[in-house]
Order: sequence, then structure tokens, then C-alpha cells
Amino acid sequence: MPTAIAVTSADLVLPAADPGTPQAAVLPPPESRSLDASLADMQQLLARYGHVVVVCPTAAPAGVEHRLHAVRALLESDRISLVRTDLPPLGAAVLVRQLRQLAGCDFSPGVLASAARLLAHYIYAGAVLGSVSRLDRVPVSLGSHLKGWLPGAHFAVLAGPTPQIVRVGTSEEPLAGPEFATELLLARGQLQTDWPATTLVPRWRIPGPVHEVPLPASSPGWWGTGKLVEFAAYLPDLSVLHQLVSSVRRETCHWCGMELIGDRCGFCAAPLAPPPDPGGHALGPGDRTRALGPGARTARAALP
Repeated sequence: MPTAIAVTSADLVLPAADPGTPQAAVLPPPESRSLDASLADMQQLLARYGHVVVVCPTAAPAGVEHRLHAVRALLESDRISLVRTDLPPLGAAVLVRQLRQLAGCDFSPGVLASAARLLAHYIYAGAVLGSVSRLDRVPVSLGSHLKGWLPGAHFAVLAGPTPQIVRVGTSEEPLAGPEFATELLLARGQLQTDWPATTLVPRWRIPGPVHEVPLPASSPGWWGTGKLVEFAAYLPDLSVLHQLVSSVRRETCHWCGMELIGDRCGFCAAPLAPPPDPGGHALGPGDRTRALGPGARTARAALP
């Protein structure tokens, strides 16, 4: 029985990558659903799937997170994982689809929930913007703000894995792209530009066709303008995603007993416990990484 992947907005549900990709459950916003109804929805998911991984962007309204915490507390369930992500809307939707793909594999609920942080590191999410004057989720230099007043100025912004802003032009600094094979997903707003397809695709050596989806409703608010074209480069192949997650050493959470990868449990958020020290002295960060072996070093390098 696959772990259920739930989302807080229908914008986070992209078309399935293949017929075997499970669907995501969309949890209605609290203003349109009573607490009792939200409890009943979650109980049905738990009864059907056993465990539920809920992806909730950090940019979601505070009431959404409060409702999720209330539901989990009232049900007194340790089978509900709340995964927060800083990715912009299109990148978050890509992350959700990758989790849906992996949910159909042989991963335990704990590994699936903690894999979200790992997968986010391999999603290059950004946008071409007509203005950065209201952009507050990516650091904007004073120079970029001043250039934004120039007529016709456009900016290519990378939100993650490493934030970067460049002005689109004949001699712009290139955006730091992935060093692995990816596909590109586009969502067009009110900005008329083909820069992602004509410039980003050859620079990032993206071999396949560019796919387009409708712009998420939350994108203008996230980027501070409706004049944008949002993009995300990602790993599309399920076998590669499976190998990526499988290559990281698995641990057992000392608090709730769930499996995890990386340094934090995806269900109870407890940090990975340091191993016992036979010498009797406290382990420093470097000692702890060496004690956990190569698998832990892989997780440290991959997780943001």
C-alpha cells in the first residue's frame, strides 16, 4: 500500500509523469472546510493508506499550517508527516510529483518524508521577472533594484538551490545550472519572453522538449509580480530518483522509530541522534560525520 501524498493546494498537483504515478490528495483550505470535516478527510486517508505525507509550502497562509497541526494533534497520530518547503510554487509542484512517483516504490513512509529535503536540492527553480521591486523571498542587491527602473529591464532569478539574480541581456552573467540531465517545465504569466527556451535550455544542456503548464495561482504573490515566466529544471526519470534516495544511508529515528535519511526525521522532526562514544567524550560535528560513515557524508553533501 503506497504512502499517501497530500497537498494544501491544487496548484501543487501536476499531471502524472506516467500512468503508474499515484494521485495526490488535495486538502481544502481551512476557510472552506470545518475542522470536523478536515479531521474526517485525514481519517479517511489514514484508513486507506496507513501513512500520509502532507507537503505545505512555507509561503502558505498561516491558517493552513495551523489547521494541519490541529488535525494531527486532535487525531493524536504519529502517522502524519508535515513537509515544509521553501521552493517557489512551480518548484514545489515538481517536488510533489517526484514524491508521488517515489510513493509507488518500495520506500518506507519515513524515508519518503525525509527524502523531500534531498530532492529539493536537485530542483533548479526560478523565473524571468519584469521587476524585482517587490521580490522578498530571494536576496536582491541595490544594483538590481536600481536596474529595475530601466525601461524594458528583465531579470532571471534562481531561487534554489543557490539564489542568484542576473539581468537579462546580451552579456548577462549565466545562471548556475545543474550538472546532470534535466527536463524543463515552464509556466507563463503576463511577461512575454522566450528567454528560458532560447537561452536557458542550451546553456543548461537540456535535451528534451520544454513542457508547459498553467501558472500556479500563488506564483505572482511569491515572486512579487504577475509579469513573469516561472521555470523549474528537474530529474524526470524515476529510476534516477530511486537510485538517488536509495544511495543515502538509512537510520532509525530515536524518538518515533521511523526510518529516515539525512539528519532529521520526516515525521516527528527529531534530529538524528549522535552514536554512543566509546571514549566517553562528546562528539563534534566532524567526529559525528566520520562515525556515521560514507552514507552520512552523502546526506550532508546532498541536503541543503
